[in-house]
Amino acid sequence: MKEALYYKKIRNNVQCMLCPRNCSIKESQVGFCGVRKNISSKLYSLVYAKPVSVGIDPIEKKPLYHFLPGTESFSIGTVGCNLRCKHCQNWQISQAKPGQYKTQELEPEEVVEEAIKNNCKSISYTYNEPAVFYEYALDTAKIARKKGIRNVIVSNGFINEEPLLEWCRYMDAANIDLKGSDSFYRKITTAWLEPVQTTLKILKEKKVWFEITNLIIPTLNDNPKEIEEMCRWIKQNLGIGYPLHFTGFYPCYQLSGLPPTPAGSLLKAKAIAEKIGINYVYNGNVSTSSGSNTFCPKCREMLVERSYFSVCENRIKNGKCPFCGELIPGVWK
Repeated sequence: MKEALYYKKIRNNVQCMLCPRNCSIKESQVGFCGVRKNISSKLYSLVYAKPVSVGIDPIEKKPLYHFLPGTESFSIGTVGCNLRCKHCQNWQISQAKPGQYKTQELEPEEVVEEAIKNNCKSISYTYNEPAVFYEYALDTAKIARKKGIRNVIVSNGFINEEPLLEWCRYMDAANIDLKGSDSFYRKITTAWLEPVQTTLKILKEKKVWFEITNLIIPTLNDNPKEIEEMCRWIKQNLGIGYPLHFTGFYPCYQLSGLPPTPAGSLLKAKAIAEKIGINYVYNGNVSTSSGSNTFCPKCREMLVERSYFSVCENRIKNGKCPFCGELIPGVWK
């Protein structure tokens, strides 16, 4: 165990200040995420250096399309989450408690060593919500930064501002889920929208590269008007240069009775976003023609050709389109 960051004592309770839930936790109890425990009026992380999932993934799987394309990312995750999404694809670990799965003892130094040994250009904190293993991710990221390894969070974005700002000092990129309207968040995830929007604004302000994922679930968040509203918010608050990934839902967990997302719904969402003016809009999880390729927004030449999570060809030179010289936002080397 490791003492947690971002909490305060309130009589015999402790209040966790990591995410917007601000859980008040009684002695010997855990917070909403299940992995932060009050022991003798101190808050401890129960998952520090105890990943249950370790792997090497293409960076495109996160998905990040404008960040070191064609490279691999050493990826770790623990149990626990601060949301209860009914459609969670990794619910077996995100909704699990410490002790329910065999863990690997992997200290931050060892994570970085493994990344270097496997020629990974980055470390991704992913699989479950990295905010719940905040201290582990932060300590690893500090060491990785010194070794020239980039750091990536794949997150729901439901985190308080102070810990996020500290993360921003060491994180190089993020993929943030922007799941839908506030009513969708409250009904399907037990969270709410505003903190996620704030996270995206802070990432922009602190110049951490990020991309946005919106999982389209039939009948729940596939309303064209809601998609248009989300895209307009992105344009007005974040600009038109950050990639937006519309991905397909497959029945799982508590929404196993719903159908998969039709390819047509993804194409329609992509068309809405492009009409509003977002420059880089992608489709994922469902096969759509050229939906994962990157095109120059100015001359429309194809710059990066992808097949599933592989890069077939990358024509971008020095961060620019080689045909017209347009600057293509991202981290290319």
